[in-house]
Amino acid sequence: MSAPHTDVEEVEAANTAFYEALERGDFDALSSLWLTPSDLGVDEEWHDPADTGVISCVHPGWPVLTGRGEVLRSYALIMANTDYIQFFLTDVHVSVTGDTALVTCTENILSGGPPPQGEDELGPLVGQLVVATNVFRRTGAGWKLWSHHASPVLAENSGDEDDETPT
Repeated sequence: MSAPHTDVEEVEAANTAFYEALERGDFDALSSLWLTPSDLGVDEEWHDPADTGVISCVHPGWPVLTGRGEVLRSYALIMANTDYIQFFLTDVHVSVTGDTALVTCTENILSGGPPPQGEDELGPLVGQLVVATNVFRRTGAGWKLWSHHASPVLAENSGDEDDETPT
């Protein structure tokens, strides 16, 4: 098996692990998948990891988050406020150049909120379509996330003249 093909498979596995950790609500596993300052040769004793700008993330509708502290805090908030989430990835494309990999995909997301007051089951399940770009860097410990950027997909226009088109 050639090295480039192996790289693509390893990046696909890292990308899958990211979404699976999020689905399980496994904060420790999710944290381990993101680059650390030491992965990039930054001396954490002399540099504040939050100031190094090592990683970044854009969740749909959120501002850009930069640094491990901000990014991981955002995932802790999402996990704490989401009772159920499942990702069905489609249109997955992986491109590897040297020690950097780019993954684009469509996240077909099914999620549920907290149960209505006094009930045991999840609140209504909601589906959302999001396109995402995940950038990975090769490290001694394998491929790790450098950046995640996700954006909602607007509903397609059915072609009816009465439909409103966003501007």
